Parts: sequence; structure tokens; C-alpha cells
Amino acid sequence: MPKRTVDILLEIISPEKMLVHQMVSTVELPGTKGRFMVLRGHAPLISSLEAGNITYTVGDLTKSLRIASGFVEVCKNHVSACVEL
Repeated sequence: MPKRTVDILLEIISPEKMLVHQMVSTVELPGTKGRFMVLRGHAPLISSLEAGNITYTVGDLTKSLRIASGFVEVCKNHVSACVEL
């Protein structure tokens, strides 16, 4: 299996604190119009988020964070999510 590159900066913040600040290879988000995945080179977008899990891959590990709602911006391999837990 080919090794995944770690090319996306993922930042997840809540009103209280920074939750995640890490380089990752994939991010899957619970958009209000459905789940979607962000890979390297994804087109710029802004989306609202609904209750669900933000799942991201770091090396061979898959991590997950449960959110209640939020917004996400994707631009130039940088994913910034502002969420409520």
C-alpha cells in the first residue's frame, strides 16, 4: 500500500481553546449537506457543519473528534474548523 503524504494543516478550534493543530493526510467532515472528505489539493470552500465526527488521518492512525456544530474553511491545503462541542 502506498504511503500517504502528510500535506494538510488541520486546525480545529472551539470558543474555549485550540483542539487540534496538526499536519494530516485526510480530513472527513460532517457538512450540513452531507459528509465530505478533504485531500491534498482540494478546491477552496466554506461550509457549515452539523453534529457528527471530524475524522482525520495522521500516518497510519485515524483520529476522531465529536462536534455539535460549526463552520469550516478549506484553502491551499489548510483546513480551519471553528466548532462547538
